[in-house]
Amino acid sequence: MRNVVAQLVEDVFEHCRADHSGGPADYIPELAAVDLDAFAICLATSDGHLYTAGDADHAFTIQSVSKPFTYALALTECGQDAVAQRIDVEPSGEPFNEISLDPHNGRPRNPMINAGAITAASLIPGATVAERFEHIRGYYSRFAGRELAMDEAVYTSEARTGHRNRAIGHMLRSFGIVDGDPDEAVDLYFRQCSIEVTARDLAMMAATLANHGRNPITNDEVLSPELTQQVLSVMTTCGMYDAAGDWVTAVGMPAKSGVSGNVLAVLPGQVGVSVFSPRLDAHGNSVRGVNACRELSRRLELHFLRVTREARSTIRSSHGVGSVPSRQRRTPAEADVLELCGHRARVYELHGDLLFAGTEIAVREITSHSDNLDALVLDLRRVDDISVVAQSLLGKMRRALSEQGCESALIDPERRGKAAADDRVFIDLDSATQWCEDLLLARHGKGVRVPDRIELAEHPLIAGLDQTASDHLIGEFDVRDYEPDELVVQRGSPRSGLFLILGGQVSTTLPGADGHVHRVATLGPGMSFGEIPMLVGGETLADTHASTAARVAVLPPDRFDRLAADAPQLKLLLLERLAATAYEQLGSAVRILAGRSDID
Repeated sequence: MRNVVAQLVEDVFEHCRADHSGGPADYIPELAAVDLDAFAICLATSDGHLYTAGDADHAFTIQSVSKPFTYALALTECGQDAVAQRIDVEPSGEPFNEISLDPHNGRPRNPMINAGAITAASLIPGATVAERFEHIRGYYSRFAGRELAMDEAVYTSEARTGHRNRAIGHMLRSFGIVDGDPDEAVDLYFRQCSIEVTARDLAMMAATLANHGRNPITNDEVLSPELTQQVLSVMTTCGMYDAAGDWVTAVGMPAKSGVSGNVLAVLPGQVGVSVFSPRLDAHGNSVRGVNACRELSRRLELHFLRVTREARSTIRSSHGVGSVPSRQRRTPAEADVLELCGHRARVYELHGDLLFAGTEIAVREITSHSDNLDALVLDLRRVDDISVVAQSLLGKMRRALSEQGCESALIDPERRGKAAADDRVFIDLDSATQWCEDLLLARHGKGVRVPDRIELAEHPLIAGLDQTASDHLIGEFDVRDYEPDELVVQRGSPRSGLFLILGGQVSTTLPGADGHVHRVATLGPGMSFGEIPMLVGGETLADTHASTAARVAVLPPDRFDRLAADAPQLKLLLLERLAATAYEQLGSAVRILAGRSDID
């Protein structure tokens, strides 16, 4: 008679194999050429018994599933306190390659995003990159119970195309998080991601974590129980990136995914699970892998919170808007006001089914912290269902808050909250955050707001020049008017000029991997764009459209270049101001990237 667990694993395999949705990680050329139909499920018990289905011995590179193991090695070699000084353990709610740094100390949010993983790699001791990599490779091999090797072709492909990771490495170096040569840390990270494993290997690595850090076959204590707890805790909150909340809710096991199509999951004290299938979803997680883990968790009751349910708050997370700014670019004076008053506007993310008990606790918690709030946002995007009584409780709370001076809004693109026609309803976090910021600036930023329209002579790039220089420079600009949504500069075009905004707003946008167009920044009067191409040449990196009716003054490239001959001192002064403006924009971008902890 066949083992019933083996049959169940096979049944889950057959249930999931018909799903052919998703695609490979084509931004790494070697990963784009894999066998998309390869599929394996492996389940290893904490005493080392292995159940397999499908291509259990098919080799692939470990990719981001390497992150918890290098983090474990860094903790072992350097100690928890030393690692904590370089890497935080807070969930970011962001994709794996986001530049997510703490705005105050520059630390990566957690070791499961690329910034944190590169930092962890930089902490591994050794005289050379090769020596440090051998330390990592040997450590992974102890988890797997056999000697592992690196796939040279994948490493070469990643090293050739990993420009974003190099940028992250240099940013970490600039914050003093990574010591020494950041390119070495990034190269070490590329190497660890290129270690070749099988689903069988990963299941044994997961089982070692499930067995409190001791390999159940070799009996080698690879990681202490205390540090195993640390690693699994971070995997629980951060391992599945911006899908982490859904994963914990539906699967309920500490886990890590990789863009080669692998998923590793751990139920402490019981089992380790690995799934391999290269077709990925929008989060970069294996489609079949996630579905298989869901099915295994459901059928085997593997959720770590499989206990009697109690009424608990439906608040998943909350944050002040000062810690997660919008993409609306602010003047330094406005930014100062928002830094000071950002705590007076708060976003609460709700999740699950909003029934009476959970909603009552949430309302009580929100109300108890509302005395100093000017604005409140309820994010309903992760809410599955809202009962009539929950709608009533939330509506009454919002009306009471309004009476004490706290305005409120919803993030509810699917209108699950049954909002009234006059309610403020936003489709995403960014637009709701901008509304909060505008409200705070209106109440607390008297005298710092930029007028809706300015004259060219009032623009900060020109204001303060002597009359002769000002008149000369103003004479070089053309003033243009744009209708809402009209294209101002197209992505990929050569440098188009220096643009000074005199009225209205313009937004820069980029297409995302999800097929949608995403806002990078929105600019208003007194701001400028086009500086970087004008200073260093090259193509324009983003599309720029008029968000509203807009008036823009443009200095064409030929006139900009001609200033060197006609008015060299004026050109030098202009370059100094442009450089200062570009630096200010970089600082604004870093602040936005570092602060975004749970972006839609």
